[in-house]
Amino acid sequence: MAWWKNGALVAAASLAVAAVVCAGVAAAASKFDDVVQPSWANDHVLYEDDLLKLRLDSSSGGGFASKNRFLYGKATADLKLVPGDSAGVVTAFYLSSAGEKHNEFDFEFLGNVTGEPYLVQTNLYIDGVGNREQRIDLWFDPTADFHTYAVLWNPSQVVFLVDDTPIRVYDNKNASATKPKGHHRHPNATTTQAQTASAFPSPQPMAVYSSIWNADDWATRGGLVKTDWSHAPFVATFRDVRVEGCAWAANASDSDAGEVARCSGSSWGKEGRYWWKEKDMQELSVHQSHQLVWARAHHLVYDYCVDTDRFPVQPPECAGR
Repeated sequence: MAWWKNGALVAAASLAVAAVVCAGVAAAASKFDDVVQPSWANDHVLYEDDLLKLRLDSSSGGGFASKNRFLYGKATADLKLVPGDSAGVVTAFYLSSAGEKHNEFDFEFLGNVTGEPYLVQTNLYIDGVGNREQRIDLWFDPTADFHTYAVLWNPSQVVFLVDDTPIRVYDNKNASATKPKGHHRHPNATTTQAQTASAFPSPQPMAVYSSIWNADDWATRGGLVKTDWSHAPFVATFRDVRVEGCAWAANASDSDAGEVARCSGSSWGKEGRYWWKEKDMQELSVHQSHQLVWARAHHLVYDYCVDTDRFPVQPPECAGR
């Protein structure tokens, strides 16, 4: 079974899961309340039937955060983006640790004028440093129906997925020597210098967040197209949010060595198997590698690695590409 089709694995590892949104007959709000809670502008975080909606109007946006933090795992959202004229509006789904030296893995959905495609920007902050943006256009209308957006994170790689298709992989090149052999890899650096110079997120516990806000100073055509408030309210709709990972102890500090060892020292924990760290999760399969090549060839519209105006010296993680 391909690793991104992980229902059976999740069930087997349920005790190691930080939080999983489960189907059932419970009240609609409680489906999300088990996992997330409003983090700002609570009146703009709305429950309607079995959906959660984030609303932006001229007074405010809104957002939510997961109730738990985790170290390694997978965060997933089934999301339908703001329809119609959404220029200037950004909806984000991301993971972040705390502090000045924080790590962060971002999905940012950049709205556009009616009829123009959404752009999806991904970014990584490592020890407080970002500027690793890539942008793709999507091969479907993300406002017409729900689609699944996910981030997989383990000691070997960070993978951004859209409907199970990997659109971006950030490798731990320092760990490449210990990765299992036999799978087809996407292009990677091969020199020792590139491997030792490339940063990879240190083991910091992360929470999952989402928000919607007005970003018309940069989001659409570099800020040339402003938000048209006559189309407000702008609403992003979630059908599901799932967080599957090694739950960080609530009373532990951000640098607790025991928690780091428990979540990263083995593919097994006392709660059960950490499926997100198994060998099949440490690199893409042949099929996934082909999907990644296709997505980049047909839908990548910006890559910081080849932006010589911003980076006259290529960032070390981009070497060999």
